[in-house]
Amino acid sequence: MSGPSLSRPRHRLFTATLVCYLLWLLMVGRWDLQEWLLGLPVALLTAWISAPHLHLLDGIRWSPLLPLHLVRFLLLFAGALLRSNLDMARRVVSPSLPIDPQLTQVETRLTSPLGKLLLANCITLTPGTLSVDLEGQLIQVHWIDAAPGGDTLHATRAIAEEFELFLAEFLY
Repeated sequence: MSGPSLSRPRHRLFTATLVCYLLWLLMVGRWDLQEWLLGLPVALLTAWISAPHLHLLDGIRWSPLLPLHLVRFLLLFAGALLRSNLDMARRVVSPSLPIDPQLTQVETRLTSPLGKLLLANCITLTPGTLSVDLEGQLIQVHWIDAAPGGDTLHATRAIAEEFELFLAEFLY
């Protein structure tokens, strides 16, 4: 793992504290000294309580470009979310549109538990698809409108390929 030369547990704790602190500052909505001072111990306590689960952070590719990759991914996800919501709304308003619900498999090249978790959650959060199971490199997905040729390769391209390309920029 590249990045600071801290031991993994300390690095994980630092990262979790930083993320919790930034989330705290974003959610409180006020940028005054009291919130800054209160937020840091709350973030540290939250990270410390979460310590047994912080091994998930080992899946992050640390680089100076990490913030850029995160922003690019969030923009991609927002666009996919908008497109799939419009598609589902169209299907609800026009019940005559054909649907072909199927369980299909999506294969991922992401190797870290965090990468697989984020990919499965992106699939689930996108209307029309639902991650049902994750085993090894395969994610079982319920797809509301499986196109013809519903093999694993086709499903992977249609459902997960774009997410996976952007996730692979900052996750293993």
